[in-house]
Amino acid sequence: MQSFSKAKRLLEQKVYNEHRKTLYCDAEFTANKEVIPPKGFSTDKYEKRAKKIEWEHTLPAENFGRTFSEWRDGHEQCVSSKGKAFKGRKCAEKVNIEYRYMQADMFNLYPAIGAVNALRSNYNFTMLPDVKSDFGSCAMKIENRKAEPPENSRGRIARTYLYMEDTYKRYNMSKAQRQLMTAWDKMYPVDSWECSRAEKITVLQKSQNNIVKSRCDTLNL
Repeated sequence: MQSFSKAKRLLEQKVYNEHRKTLYCDAEFTANKEVIPPKGFSTDKYEKRAKKIEWEHTLPAENFGRTFSEWRDGHEQCVSSKGKAFKGRKCAEKVNIEYRYMQADMFNLYPAIGAVNALRSNYNFTMLPDVKSDFGSCAMKIENRKAEPPENSRGRIARTYLYMEDTYKRYNMSKAQRQLMTAWDKMYPVDSWECSRAEKITVLQKSQNNIVKSRCDTLNL
């Protein structure tokens, strides 16, 4: 699938229609993408975005986008109507079909409270043991361009990173990031929802998440 907007629409209508919960904070949301914040959730930044669900690239688009020359350097076709050259995400999306497939890969897209998505930005995940949560009862920590996600999301995040590296040979994690994701994959195993989600996406996207499938097969989920 090449369409990012279609991928998000299918996730809303066909995958999360019976499981409207966000990745990080386990917040519920309505069919209109309005957030029902969990008890004790708070934020003093991006307050308008805190009311809406956004679809986040768990592996940030920039992390794989920068492997494309169109993102880094632009392309002769990436010129605005005013004759100004542009690069980055818009150029890669316009010119490169492989980038469009990666950007629209539903296995890498999860619902997140808009404010959490905004503050996480494109930061890599790590452990931040001495940092307090940025969102009250939702234990999402962000500091110095790094993020530590709540425990309940770490397994899904890990298997998403491992899937993206396994599926798209142009993307490689750093050694430290791979070690962390491998550890989280083992520490936080799949549950029935993660397996069901992967099966639904496989039907819609007509491609397999071999990482999640192998874990689900082992547990007969």
